[in-house]
Amino acid sequence: MNRSLRRVLAGLASAGVVGLFAAVPVPAAHAAAGKARVAIVVRDFGNPYWRALRDGAVAEGKKLHVPVSVQAGSSETDSIGENAKISTMANENFTCFGVVPVNATNIITPLISVSRKNIPIINLDTGLDPKAVAAAGLKITSFIGSDNYHAGQIAANYMLKLLHDKGKVAILEGIPGEQNGINRETAFRKTTAGKLTVVQAEAADYERSRALTDAEAMLRVHHDLNGIFAANDEMGLGAAQAIANTGKTRTIRVVSIDGVKEALGAVKSGKLAGTVSQYPYAEGEMAVQACERLARKQPIPAHITSPIKLITPQNAARALKAFPRPFFAFNDPFGAP
Repeated sequence: MNRSLRRVLAGLASAGVVGLFAAVPVPAAHAAAGKARVAIVVRDFGNPYWRALRDGAVAEGKKLHVPVSVQAGSSETDSIGENAKISTMANENFTCFGVVPVNATNIITPLISVSRKNIPIINLDTGLDPKAVAAAGLKITSFIGSDNYHAGQIAANYMLKLLHDKGKVAILEGIPGEQNGINRETAFRKTTAGKLTVVQAEAADYERSRALTDAEAMLRVHHDLNGIFAANDEMGLGAAQAIANTGKTRTIRVVSIDGVKEALGAVKSGKLAGTVSQYPYAEGEMAVQACERLARKQPIPAHITSPIKLITPQNAARALKAFPRPFFAFNDPFGAP
């Protein structure tokens, strides 16, 4: 595969294009390293979603006897702190990097030095801008993450079912410009168009406290609100708390995305109507599996889609029992259960 084609494939993969499974060969300089030593950088450890990705990576590292170091910024929006972690780790003896960007471009600059050393880079969870990646000459070996547009569609269809295809809803958005949140919201709006009326949308940066405040304000203005779609569970739990404070838990339905353990419990108890569970623990496992395979000079897919599942009161107990792993079969290209 020539360099230009590899960049095209890597760019498409980092954008989250589903179904691209071209094999990406191991760079020769890296192949000589032999044993994997994995660096993982996520946004922050305050959100249980990123802690789950960390835990999956560390657990898989122990299983495969591969050293794994996981670092993070101080908050969901701490791009400066995240970049500093990457810059520091770029000077250490890692053979493979797995990185979750804050937005579509923030980690590109600190990763250039990694890329120039022919060290494989795996874009995790949130896609990078393929044009910016190409312009910087950055080489992305693979993307591992879930289909966030599909997750938004699942959440929308469930909300339609709960509200019998009519009603007024509000949206709690994530970080402005962050692609996962954009994909989720776009899918929700398109799927519910002509049936549900979106009366308000606010960006709460994936943070529970901001979502609580925003939801309280929404409820004061929109007394006839029927539902809230939250682009992640932390915001969904904040909205659910605001609704519970008004005593309207059974009349205003909250649907969110992520599947963190507290959200699964909230679905089981009825505080949340549902969540579309993603499995960052599995993403962390697969990231280490990919790096270990690369160290053994074996190719990996350019795009790996991690599993998602709608969690309702009917299956929440099963989801909790299996947490943080999926309670259903899914395709792992590395053959691990």
